[in-house]
Amino acid sequence: MKKKWIKWLAAAVLLISPAASASETITLMLDWFPNVDHLPVYVARHRGLFEKAGLDVRIVSPSETSDALKLAASGNVDIAVSYTPQTVIAAARGLDVAAVGRLIAHPLTTILFLRGKGIETPADLSGRRIGYTVPGLMDVMLEAFAAINGVRDHTPVNVGFAIVQSLAAGKVDAVMGPFKTYETVEMRHRGYDVGYFELEKHGIPDYDELIFVCSRKTLDLKGEKVAAFVRAVDAAISQMRADPEKAFQEYLKEVPEADPKTESEAFRLTLPYFAAGQAHDPKRWQAFADFALAHKLIARPVDAARLLHTVGP
Repeated sequence: MKKKWIKWLAAAVLLISPAASASETITLMLDWFPNVDHLPVYVARHRGLFEKAGLDVRIVSPSETSDALKLAASGNVDIAVSYTPQTVIAAARGLDVAAVGRLIAHPLTTILFLRGKGIETPADLSGRRIGYTVPGLMDVMLEAFAAINGVRDHTPVNVGFAIVQSLAAGKVDAVMGPFKTYETVEMRHRGYDVGYFELEKHGIPDYDELIFVCSRKTLDLKGEKVAAFVRAVDAAISQMRADPEKAFQEYLKEVPEADPKTESEAFRLTLPYFAAGQAHDPKRWQAFADFALAHKLIARPVDAARLLHTVGP
């Protein structure tokens, strides 16, 4: 009888212990299709870091380039990969957003163009058709870039995901939004000679390129799970730096549709830009918010500190 009681007690403890409890599903929407910018997320999943944190992370891609932040702000997804400028613009428009983590710590965004088309300086973009990738973000950034760099009489064109196709077909002369670590590689591998203007070298302040955002309501309801997610990604970034090749091979297993040649080179270029730690820099955020107001990216001031939610160790 005593042995049966001990077995029952052991079973009961197993059932109620935190380690044995069911994982909570967290939905993460990417900013783009899966690529090496998101590699730490896939490494965290591959190595069971999310599972150890009690999370079942469902990773989804957006249908439209502007979907992720909007769906996170409305609570339709728990967390989204977004951008500092997009988050500041959203906050100025009254959306309920909070920056909860960091993925890429410096700008990667460029204005990309084909060489041999008479574009040597930003002012050479005057009178041309310029594509943009994310409505409500890259079109606004384009206008600021144009004002700062003397670009006049240009025509903005929404190209969405179709960066390479739009440039190659001559539908646009340049595109605002491609990353200097990714689309430049893809274009070269397709035989195109490309040039680009880096935003931070042409009047745009430094900022975190890719961040994790969610709504304040999600923080209230799932704050511990959001923090667990961010800590798991942070751990994956550290592990990735310790053995980049192993991490890259794990990413390919998680994303088998990825092109190993393009993604390998893109990963090598992106590696130095991944965030070292999850602490936000309020001064840098406020500097960008003040810039956005001064250049009419936003219509009213944003107190950047109110947007930031730093996850502790």
